[in-house]
Amino acid sequence: MTSTLAAVTRSEVTAALDTVRDPELDEPVTSLGFVASCELSPDGVVEVHLRLPTYFCAPNFAFLMVADAHDAVSAVPGVVRTVIVLDDHFASDAINAGVAARSGFADTFGEQADGELDSLRRDFVRKAVLAGTDRVCRPLIRTGATHEQLAGLCLGDVAASHELDLLRARRAELGLASDDASPLLIDVETGTAVGESELRLHLGRARLSRVNIEANGSICRGMLASRYGVPDHEED
Repeated sequence: MTSTLAAVTRSEVTAALDTVRDPELDEPVTSLGFVASCELSPDGVVEVHLRLPTYFCAPNFAFLMVADAHDAVSAVPGVVRTVIVLDDHFASDAINAGVAARSGFADTFGEQADGELDSLRRDFVRKAVLAGTDRVCRPLIRTGATHEQLAGLCLGDVAASHELDLLRARRAELGLASDDASPLLIDVETGTAVGESELRLHLGRARLSRVNIEANGSICRGMLASRYGVPDHEED
């Protein structure tokens, strides 16, 4: 029999895992060091082991990452079965069984769960939009752009960059306008342009979101490195 997995490469599976993000940190589980191992078998099974910085990481965040990893790897052409295993976590058994059975968070945790996680996911994407706004605006401010000038800019007015691409992508996830003609500064709840009277507060919230996400990311990397004795994945 021809191997089902013959056309599938490890790089394809890794690329799929690159799309899976820690919801709080808005970073891929791969760059965070959360992927402990990835095994591809000749009969089309891919088994991925995930690890987190602490034994007591929030189970809702962990469930999202395990479920997203399952969906991402399962979508790789040629993969016939996906096994995602969360190791060394107090809720590993429940999460692994729930994701394997394709159950939702509420069905997996029963009365302990406060419904499904769609609302939580959207809240974190909104924070990612704010953080991304700060990353795009900071270079503009450094080169002399005033707040009033920022308020008049559209996405198409900003020079192409990786950060701008990420901002567009996160806005699109929320159904917010992300084309060239869209205002650079928008309210993440309503999608409307931010007025000059709200500008300072909006930019302050954006900066706070970025600092908070980056600080949490640094802490998580350090804790993961300490827990497993692996190199800190944080970039210089």
